[in-house]
Amino acid sequence: MYYIGIDLGGTNIAVGLVNEEGRIIAKTETPTLASRPYQELIKDMAACAKKVMEEAKITEDELHSIGVGIPGVADKDGMVIFCTNLGWRNVPLRAELQQYINKPVYMDNDATVAGWAEYQAGVSRGTDSSVFMTLGTGLGGGIVMNGKIWAGAHGAGSELGHLVIEVDGVPCTCGKRGCAERYCSATAIIRMAREACADAPNCLIMRAVEGDMDKINAKVVFDAAKEGDSVAMQVFNRFVKYLAIAINNVISFIDPDMIILGGGVSRAGDFLLDAVKAALPEYLFYPTLKQPELRIASLGNDAGIIGAALLGKE
Repeated sequence: MYYIGIDLGGTNIAVGLVNEEGRIIAKTETPTLASRPYQELIKDMAACAKKVMEEAKITEDELHSIGVGIPGVADKDGMVIFCTNLGWRNVPLRAELQQYINKPVYMDNDATVAGWAEYQAGVSRGTDSSVFMTLGTGLGGGIVMNGKIWAGAHGAGSELGHLVIEVDGVPCTCGKRGCAERYCSATAIIRMAREACADAPNCLIMRAVEGDMDKINAKVVFDAAKEGDSVAMQVFNRFVKYLAIAINNVISFIDPDMIILGGGVSRAGDFLLDAVKAALPEYLFYPTLKQPELRIASLGNDAGIIGAALLGKE
């Protein structure tokens, strides 16, 4: 049996045909053009799904199901409750997609499906429980407990980015203040770097972007930190501190076998991982207890497709 995985992003729709082992057989993508009516986006999703099936010479009879990773929240009836960056509210995704391909349709949050991909075919395969933390524009979470996706009773159980870690802190897009993603994301790194560079116009970060703060990104900051620049190190260490606090909250509440760091920021690899491992013991409840293994995600940009596809295996 084969599975279709759809990674629905604000910029692109990526679609792949995936086998039982989680390997992508064929994939394609198309621009999202998110301002269009949802019916047009879903029609494009179906067209891409048919395209990869044709490319792999797979018939609809050989297709088990379709899975969709969405940047938002869906209910168990196949309704997308909201996708902020698409402007979606109460969109009947399952029913609409089944007009084109009459197969079971599953959907979940994009961070959740990325975590599911790592559990099924990536770095956390073989564990009983894992928590995936995606460090990108925001901070997303994907939780697997006893071999099953866990998202809580109402679908919001893995919203790790909206755990408050700083009382009366930086305002968040969700309306609260001090949410973890305001401190543990690429957006947070950029904000903190701009604040630090305002008082240090000659630092390595500013030289790297030729004085244009709009060009600052997480990679620029991390590269400068690797060179030992004091301003970049200040930003990096602050980011690592807050990430360690967020990870400790996960450990204290869930205590999984493994915690996986994914998303664009995780491309820093061992430079980030070693720093977090060094900072974490200060915040742990009981440091001498065995702790979850901390790893970098292994599937990269394919995780969204693979995890969405394999929602049908759960």
